[in-house]
Amino acid sequence: MRHSTMLRIGPVGFRVGSDWRAPVATLNELYRDYPQPDIPDFNVRLFAARPWRRWVRPSVHIAGDFVLPESAPLPLAQGLLAAEMGMNLQMALGQRRYLLLHASGVERDGKALLMTGESGAGKSTLAALLMTRGWRLLGDEFVLIDPATGMAHGFPRLISLKNEAIAVMARAAPEGRWGPMLTDTPKGTIRHLVPDARAIAAMDRPARPALLLFPNFGFDAAERTVPASECFVRLTQASTNYVALAEPGFDALATLVRSIPARAIDYPDTTSALASVERLWDALA
Repeated sequence: MRHSTMLRIGPVGFRVGSDWRAPVATLNELYRDYPQPDIPDFNVRLFAARPWRRWVRPSVHIAGDFVLPESAPLPLAQGLLAAEMGMNLQMALGQRRYLLLHASGVERDGKALLMTGESGAGKSTLAALLMTRGWRLLGDEFVLIDPATGMAHGFPRLISLKNEAIAVMARAAPEGRWGPMLTDTPKGTIRHLVPDARAIAAMDRPARPALLLFPNFGFDAAERTVPASECFVRLTQASTNYVALAEPGFDALATLVRSIPARAIDYPDTTSALASVERLWDALA
């Protein structure tokens, strides 16, 4: 590839190559405080399907060690999004060391709060807001569970905020470092927030899962206990490699479900959600 960079997020290293300089330059700027791996675990390629597409209506296709052939290209203005999608794709299709949960996670006092739910549930926004309130961000896209130890390992990539959540976090983190505003993406307007220095410095320190939340935004405040059977099924749906890991994946998920409480919370606004999180967390003591 004409342009490339390497970076490590938690325990996973990436090499990202591109036919264009801009996506790599943006990655280097936003990930400048992250270490580089000695040997990357995964490779991502951002390429033009035809040579002239590098200049004429440039169109970014995503490839790498693992690919989805039917995936649609993105415009060059969304090159950062393409790179982030490429890294997530390698994790989703190729990660075999850790059980992947499509979840956000934060840590306090060595214990991890994991939040998972459908797109739009607000898990990324809640994790980012908790980060501004003294919690350590583990990640907003994936939480990595070690099948051997049950510990949650951080994957603090750029925090992907969408639509109204961008303004919410801009007010909550006025000194935050931001990526470019990406409009007209498949999920609307997206802007990436760089995790704070604490999250980056401590990303190699795992945490013991202590609470699992299923948040749901846009409803009157409510809370219920999620039974283990429902929790297990919902987590299998939230894991991209549960089936590929076979017995170790089943054992890791079963142990997680048995060992920590699970709650579902509905909330009409972030103030209500944060209050619920703090109350539930304090009740663990």
